[in-house]
Amino acid sequence: MDNTFSPLLIIALLSAVPLLSGCASAHNPADPLEPLNRGIYRFNDAIDKAVIKPVAKGYKAVMPQPARNMVGNFISNLDDVLVTINDLLQLKFNQAASDGARVMINSTFGVLGLFNVADRLEKHNEDFGQTLGYWGLGPGPYLVLPILGPSSLRDSTGLYVDGFASIPYNVQDVSTRNQYYGLSSIHYRASILDQEKVLNEAVIDRYEFIRDTYLLRRKSLVYDGNPPRARYDFEEL
Repeated sequence: MDNTFSPLLIIALLSAVPLLSGCASAHNPADPLEPLNRGIYRFNDAIDKAVIKPVAKGYKAVMPQPARNMVGNFISNLDDVLVTINDLLQLKFNQAASDGARVMINSTFGVLGLFNVADRLEKHNEDFGQTLGYWGLGPGPYLVLPILGPSSLRDSTGLYVDGFASIPYNVQDVSTRNQYYGLSSIHYRASILDQEKVLNEAVIDRYEFIRDTYLLRRKSLVYDGNPPRARYDFEEL
């Protein structure tokens, strides 16, 4: 499954903003498109329950843990290439050197990244959405993307740019590229099966929980785990 989305989808989402802002819920100002987002969330949830989750369970049952570790290492190594690029775009040169070294070591001594022999070097999480945030661009409205799930206007743009810059996207053989996207998506879904149990057992609004958790996590990532504290103004009694 391709982890990018077409320019037409971006245009459609942007066009929907003025059309839906009048009927959107004011419950959370970060989510002015809540009616639309909830509809896409329900669609994604139905697809997940019918197809993606059962396949992920089968993958986890059939694939032994050592093999899953190698798949995860390979995906992580390709991700480190984008991480290094975004390190440089954020002027984090020491971090870029460390992440670049991870790629070189794991790609060679780790057999194309199947083995994480550079595990002593810290793995970082950087993407173009965070790079835009680093340079002061706000997240914009919260968006739920078809199949891809929670995002924001800024992070959707970042996802699109990272997708074009990624090694898998530039593989010429379409079949190989799609197989990679499918495997990486199923591997990720299988990796969160156990975490999902906690969410299912809690009596909460799943949509709100996923939205709020996503927005908080992305804010934390943009500020490298040290986001500015919210300021509150209290009226004098």
